[in-house]
Amino acid sequence: MNQSEEAVAVLQRLIVRGELKPGSMVSERHLMELTGLGRTPVREAIQRLALSYMVRIHPNKGIEIPGISIEDQLSGLEVRRANELLAVELACARATQKDIAAIEKLAAVLDGEFTLHDYSETVGQTHALIIEAAHNPYLAALMTPLQSLSRRFWVMHVRDEQQEIARGKRLHQQILKGIASKDVAAASTASLTLNAYLVEFALAVVGRMATPR
Repeated sequence: MNQSEEAVAVLQRLIVRGELKPGSMVSERHLMELTGLGRTPVREAIQRLALSYMVRIHPNKGIEIPGISIEDQLSGLEVRRANELLAVELACARATQKDIAAIEKLAAVLDGEFTLHDYSETVGQTHALIIEAAHNPYLAALMTPLQSLSRRFWVMHVRDEQQEIARGKRLHQQILKGIASKDVAAASTASLTLNAYLVEFALAVVGRMATPR
């Protein structure tokens, strides 16, 4: 991982966790301080994150950490659903023994207990392994920002952390086990069920917002 990739990873993690607050404006210098990296890698990271809708660049004003609306989440999930299904199908067909070993190891890790932020990191690792096993670089370019944005929405709105983590990790585990056994039907069904859960979660957020306090 070069310094530009390191800056992307650090800043993306801070955004997904909500440590860089939605709606806030930050300076390039502040992001350099947060990452401990120089101007060039941070500037390159900002450009890459802007392409994936994680930040907005306002010339002469700063960098905005945009909010993610329910409409944004549902629109992203429409695209994610089809492409994640393709990634799962390709992973079942193309996963090498090295891929399968890593996938089985992470599936076992998902049996453990997690804090919200640790679980979010593990979900990111799950997505990365599936994309890697699909062996298609175009999928990586498309899926990584979609998954990061939907994960950010989930972290922002989760209430019962342990209940939602238990549900999510079970579905991710089913996808990983399906890929490891090259069972396309099982992995695809789990992928569709996961995305249905994320839509259900987003609609529940709508319901909460519509309910008078």
